[in-house]
Amino acid sequence: MTFAPRRASAKTFAPFVVLLGFTSAQVGCGDKPPPPKAPTQTTTEAPATAAPKRELPPEVPTAEGPSSVRISDEIVRLCGIKANDAYFAFDSAALRKDDIHVLDQVATCFATGPLKGRTLRVVGHTDPRGPAEYNITLGQSRADAVAGYVSGKGLDKAKVQSSSRGAMDAEGTNEAGWAKDRRVDLMLAP
Repeated sequence: MTFAPRRASAKTFAPFVVLLGFTSAQVGCGDKPPPPKAPTQTTTEAPATAAPKRELPPEVPTAEGPSSVRISDEIVRLCGIKANDAYFAFDSAALRKDDIHVLDQVATCFATGPLKGRTLRVVGHTDPRGPAEYNITLGQSRADAVAGYVSGKGLDKAKVQSSSRGAMDAEGTNEAGWAKDRRVDLMLAP
C-alpha cells in the first residue's frame, strides 16, 4: 500500500497564522506602557455660594488628588503665593487641577511680577520604584509638563530650566512616603 502526500488545508495553517499574528503584535508593543490618557472632565452643578469652577484647556492633562508641585519658600514669599506641598500620582506626569491656579500665579510672577527677568528652575522627582533610567525619564516628563504649562502662560521659555533627579532624592519606604517623592520642585535659578 502506498500513501500519497496529503495537501495541507487552510484549517491546518490557521493555528499557525493566529500564533504568528499574536507574536508580531507582542513584538510591536515592546515593553513600554502606552502613554497615560487624559482623564475626561465632568462638570457638576455647584452651589450658589461656591466659587465658579475653572475650565482648563483640553490640551492640559489633569489628574485628581492633592497638588503635584512644591514651590520654594523664596518664590512663595516673593510672589505672595499660598501653596501647599504637591505630588503626582504613581507613574503619571499629569498636572493636578489644584496645581493650575498656583502655576498661573507663578507664571504671572515670573512674567510680569516681582520675579520678572529671573529664571525658574523646575526639577522633577519620582519614588524609588522602577529602574533608574525610567525614573529619570518620568521625572523629566513631570518637569516638562510644569515648564510647558508656565511657558504657555507667558513665561519666556528661555527663563525656564527643567531637569530631573528621578529617584535620587527619594526618601519614602511606603505608599505615603512614595507619594511625597512624586513631585516637581519650583525654585529660583542661581
